[in-house]
Amino acid sequence: MKMTRRTFCAGLAAVPVARLAHAQDTSLLRAQAATAQLAPDGYPATPVWSYNGTIPGPVIRAAQGSRLERRLMNTLEVPTSVHWHGIRIDNAMDGVAGLTQDAVPPGESFDYTFDLPDAGTYWYHAHTSSMEQVARGLSGALIIEEATPPDVDRDEVLMIDDWLLDPDTGLFVDDFAAPMTRSHGGRIGNLVGVNGRHDYRLPARQNERLRLRLINAANARIFGLKLEGLTGWTVALDGMPLGAPEPLVDTLVIAPAQRMDLIVDVTAEDGEAAGLFFAAADDSWRVLAEVSVEGRAASGPRGAPRALPRNPRMEVVGVDAALVLEMPLQGGAMRGLESATFNGQRLSWQELVQQGQFWALAGQAGPGETPLVSLSRGETARIRMTNDTIFPHAMHLHGLHFSVRKEDGSLGPLRDTVLVMAGETTEIAFVADNPGKWLLHCHMLGHAASGMTNWIRVI
Repeated sequence: MKMTRRTFCAGLAAVPVARLAHAQDTSLLRAQAATAQLAPDGYPATPVWSYNGTIPGPVIRAAQGSRLERRLMNTLEVPTSVHWHGIRIDNAMDGVAGLTQDAVPPGESFDYTFDLPDAGTYWYHAHTSSMEQVARGLSGALIIEEATPPDVDRDEVLMIDDWLLDPDTGLFVDDFAAPMTRSHGGRIGNLVGVNGRHDYRLPARQNERLRLRLINAANARIFGLKLEGLTGWTVALDGMPLGAPEPLVDTLVIAPAQRMDLIVDVTAEDGEAAGLFFAAADDSWRVLAEVSVEGRAASGPRGAPRALPRNPRMEVVGVDAALVLEMPLQGGAMRGLESATFNGQRLSWQELVQQGQFWALAGQAGPGETPLVSLSRGETARIRMTNDTIFPHAMHLHGLHFSVRKEDGSLGPLRDTVLVMAGETTEIAFVADNPGKWLLHCHMLGHAASGMTNWIRVI
């Protein structure tokens, strides 16, 4: 079929343009300019910002309990830093420019070195001018492997993303500061793909068992996903193992920055449609990652997998007696703010807009000089987030994992990012067992850049 501008802008993704680089482990992570053929053949290549020249960056794999060392070498023309998303990390290594470190200037380097206490699926990405730098390509997968891995035939990383491109030039649409984008749902791409490709294909055999590590690296897009020709279970969320595998029966919803580990069996026969599909804006289902089935791995399917080994410190205790902090999510188009504090001053909505600030957390636009709350090490806390906006928000807490507290008082699985829908209230509970300054922000990165960012202190 001939590709047209109309079909391109409608959001191709039926079929991912560079296979994820399973690069050899190196001690150097180079932030650099490069080009990638994100769009289909016949369209121009896209100038990108990358780690080590690939989109996404190299998959980093390490053993649980080991120590990771990476030197960030910044060869870009702008400052940058790296956040190791989801790892319960030493605070000085968290990579948040302006809070835990200075941004790394062009031509200079920074050494990241930290322990890896938790197995699971994590990722790394720029945390300086994140909305632009992540959108331009600065992200990659970080896989921490269990000492005893699950019984699967293959372990595959599927890094899901979208890109907002001009199909005539291949360039990223350069509207990173556009008020419309920041004050609404965020930067949504017109091209969707996996592992840097719009036409990603995964070869497989019938009755082969795969571990699929899904990572939503998009700036703002919430993906609704379903499987076809595959059956399986969810075994981990945001890197943390579930108590028991949960059968896949409904549409999967994965917000920006969230991860899901699936164990799936290939049930399709040779030539049958199989793969991972996403819900497009026109309510149709389109191929996100095609599974090409050829041959047979076994005569029949296997039974349910065992639960993954637990990570340390997964218990959230003392919840009922914990401090409860109210943190309304405020602002945005068609709702606005009467006022909020920005850079130490109380500003009206009109004044906030002039400063490019459209959002606030509990009346604070952007991180202030003082934290949202100071907690003693080992203290249990609850944050009740009421979404007073008309948009969903993927709220991410650095350095710690939390459980969502349900209406009956029970706790959900551990996560580091939770999707809070418009008009809903979500309460998270966590043990503040990692000292330092930890960012709390919306991972719709345009929202974070324009006010929906705060921080907590653990002392």
